[in-house]
Amino acid sequence: ILLLIIFLLLYRGGIRRSPRTDEENSVLPEGSYVVERVVDGDTLRLTNGETVRLIGVDTPQTVKPNAPVERLGHEATTFTKEFLQKGSFQVRLSFDSDRRDKYGRLLAYVWVGDRLLNEELVLAGLARVETQYSYSRAMKDRLLQAESQAKIQRRGIWAFSESAP
Repeated sequence: ILLLIIFLLLYRGGIRRSPRTDEENSVLPEGSYVVERVVDGDTLRLTNGETVRLIGVDTPQTVKPNAPVERLGHEATTFTKEFLQKGSFQVRLSFDSDRRDKYGRLLAYVWVGDRLLNEELVLAGLARVETQYSYSRAMKDRLLQAESQAKIQRRGIWAFSESAP
């Protein structure tokens, strides 16, 4: 009986994994999914309940708690909605090294047909490239090339930036 009590205490006290750990370890296969809603320019909610954060890009904020809507935030969200609508909100997800961020969101490249949403947002000047995170060098180079084009053409956020060439 004493061993049973010790086992139950250990089981309830720390051996069980928390839901966050289970969520972090859950594997969603690459493939096709349906977007239920666009949260903001770089975040989507799938019909299966998963939240997807686009790898390597950061759009102006529209839904950050206790923060104002950033310039071009609504435009980035609208761009994402219209881009996804062209594919009837059917997307293909592909992944890189890290599958989830610290908030439990899936980190993915989002494709509609052969077009990459992550890249299209950058080309439109509605997202900055984030190189500080771990993802493929080839994809970083691809996104940085798109950002360079947007800067040269002073699109979106680069129209207001003094750092644009």
